[in-house]
Amino acid sequence: MQNSMSLPYDDSGPPRGAGRAVSVSELNRMAREALESRIPLLWVSGEISNLTRAPSGHLYFTLKDSQAQVRCTMWRNRAQLLPFRPENGMRVDARALVTLYEARGDFQLNVEALRQTGQGDLFEAFLRLKEKLAAEGLFDPAAKRELPHYPRRIGVVTSPAAAAWRDVLATVQRRAPHLEVVLYPAPVQGADAGARLAEAVRTAGARAAADGIDLLLLVRGGGSIEDLWAFNDESLARALRACPVPVVSGVGHETDFTIADFAADVRAATPTGAAELASAGYHVARARLGELGRSLSAGMDRRVHGLAQRLDRAALRLVHPRERLGLARERSERLGARLHAAMSRRLERLRASQQVLQLRLVARRPDLQREMERCVRAGRRLAQAGEQIVQRRAERLATIAAHLQHLAPQAVLARGYSITRDADGRILRAAGDATVGGEVSVELAIGRLRAIVNSTEA
Repeated sequence: MQNSMSLPYDDSGPPRGAGRAVSVSELNRMAREALESRIPLLWVSGEISNLTRAPSGHLYFTLKDSQAQVRCTMWRNRAQLLPFRPENGMRVDARALVTLYEARGDFQLNVEALRQTGQGDLFEAFLRLKEKLAAEGLFDPAAKRELPHYPRRIGVVTSPAAAAWRDVLATVQRRAPHLEVVLYPAPVQGADAGARLAEAVRTAGARAAADGIDLLLLVRGGGSIEDLWAFNDESLARALRACPVPVVSGVGHETDFTIADFAADVRAATPTGAAELASAGYHVARARLGELGRSLSAGMDRRVHGLAQRLDRAALRLVHPRERLGLARERSERLGARLHAAMSRRLERLRASQQVLQLRLVARRPDLQREMERCVRAGRRLAQAGEQIVQRRAERLATIAAHLQHLAPQAVLARGYSITRDADGRILRAAGDATVGGEVSVELAIGRLRAIVNSTEA
């Protein structure tokens, strides 16, 4: 032993005859490629442990049995299609690809699908039917119909004894109590439940026009895959697509998926969610109506305030009749003064013209006596014309003054009219402005009367 331990060891290079040394990353890549090429996609059974849900949506867990365990990864695009929520301790079958995580050299499974142990046959049947109907275009998103915003009446296909029926009624009563609900009864569990559900959907579609149905709900509470198997019926899926009105599927809980969910126009997570979708338009409209009411009230307030400001500005521009009369009198006086000045200028021009003519006559003097007589006569005519003009202007001035006098309040009172005021001194213009039993004052041309109002007439 001692001799063998003393043998020299040289690690300066690879042994003679050996190939090139590979890196760790190359080794791990070769191992991964060998695993993925030699071991096909297969189902592995075990128990979930150390389950981690990453914020990205990926699932990381360990699949184990009594003697061994293996790391597993399920990417988000696969995990979000699971019909149930994986939990620690759950027995599952994983459809996985055997691989190696090169960065750490960890042997692991890339899981593509999960099914709960004991439900493998049903799950396989579910996947086969789903692939078949999807290939036919039965689940085509382009064929999905929009839900009516304000349905007049909705139909519900479910069992009258089911809790889902009571949930739908309670939700509709809370959110849109005026919305009528028509039940099309059918069993939701049992050997022939799928066929009877399909028949109820066809009945609802045939009677939609007569019953006034413009939206159909297919609902059931949660349960195992066996409990919900009636909603994986092919005839039910085809009846849903053939229904003349849009269909909302609310089957099971949020993690439960059935063929009916894919065939319906809209899937709701629960029966209550289906009823909320059916009444969403009314629920939003009620909130919107409140907003519009508040907006209308605010708009009316702004309008009233604006009109009040306009009224205040108009009141500031109002002129009292006495002030108007004073302004008219001043204008008349200015017109009279302008008229007098114009007449004076006219007379001056006439006199000047007469003097010019006289000078011209004197200069020419063809017949002094006769021209003087003509001049005298022309002067008389000019004087008469001036007097007539002055008289007409004076008469017009007198007429304007008389009109102004007629417009004066005292002149109106002198003709037999009176001005009646209430106790606050406001002028009364209509009998309805006076208060029966109130005191009024009556202003006459001479003097003033005080009286008590016994009655008024319109």
